[in-house]
Amino acid sequence: MRYFFIAGEQSGDLHGSNLIHALKITDPKADIVCWGGNLMEKAGAKVLMHYRKTAFMGFLPVLINIRTIVKNMALCKKEIVEYKPDVLILIDYPGFNLRIAEFAKSSGIIIFYYISPKVWAWKESRVEKIRKYVDRMFIIFPFEKEYYRKHSIDVEYYGNPLVDEIEKRTASLGSPDELKNQLGLDNQKIIAMLPGSRQLEVKHILPRMLKAVNHFKGHRFVIAGVNGIPEKLYQKIIGSLPVTILFNHTLELFRISDAALVKSGTSTLEAALMGTPQVVCYRGDPVSFAIARRLVKVRFISLVNLILDREAVRELIQFLLTEKNLVDELTAILPGGEKRNIMVEDYNSLKNILGPSGASDRIASEMYKILNSNFNS
Repeated sequence: MRYFFIAGEQSGDLHGSNLIHALKITDPKADIVCWGGNLMEKAGAKVLMHYRKTAFMGFLPVLINIRTIVKNMALCKKEIVEYKPDVLILIDYPGFNLRIAEFAKSSGIIIFYYISPKVWAWKESRVEKIRKYVDRMFIIFPFEKEYYRKHSIDVEYYGNPLVDEIEKRTASLGSPDELKNQLGLDNQKIIAMLPGSRQLEVKHILPRMLKAVNHFKGHRFVIAGVNGIPEKLYQKIIGSLPVTILFNHTLELFRISDAALVKSGTSTLEAALMGTPQVVCYRGDPVSFAIARRLVKVRFISLVNLILDREAVRELIQFLLTEKNLVDELTAILPGGEKRNIMVEDYNSLKNILGPSGASDRIASEMYKILNSNFNS
């Protein structure tokens, strides 16, 4: 069968790659093209457009780049028509993907949506578009099942693919001491910093995180660098502070760290699955944040708290992201801190809720089953 994937950011590339790998096993004759990234290409898809050229997030960046977005949408529609896929598989990225879904539906293409837009957080109006244009939604968080049921949309939870990814990648990792040796961090106590995957996030969040550095002289602070963000940007913000940057070693960094400062997003769930106590940090430009605060309906911004439906990890958002709050919360979750053992117990509860690994395989199997049923009926 012919599959056309669309992923608009780094996490979509990761989850899309695992699903593509599973589909290649389930459907050995699968022909797959995508708007995605390097991981999807490595899994066996032909990349028609890299997500780095399409990833415009936030109100102001979207407005500034609206002409490019419109051109990209027209190009994507053209490539869908030319490729004639049996199924279009959309991964999150709702502002773009739901418009493409409307177009593809009018062309008679089967549409699967993998990883739901966060309609439970904001823009609930998108639920109606999902009902109208999407043939099947594949969710990755258990609480989404009840949410969609309330909106008369049947969905099933097959597991979270990040559990698969963590299990796969950590199987070959050595002990913390071995990893420290490999990374040139021998005999050092580590605190990880993950300030985001986009330059604007790093510019807003990293300077705030760095205010904690001089309060923990016994620890080395290490930034999980992101490909696509120039090292010189990190260095400019760091200045003369004793901070290390490591690229492409996020899970290794979680493994060796006593604690982490983590920008809200997928990385909060990664830290939890790795068992690393964390403080969740977020600060955006004042305009975007003011608009978002009026629109967002959820109590929490971290996936850990959303899944557990309570504050298991502290969230320092916007004006709460202060030097004092960072120091107090880090102290509480470092070894010997009053919140550390409680957080680790909460992580175990989280893992039980998410369920076992194998989500990508189960979802690929269900997708193929549905497609076969449609074409053989």
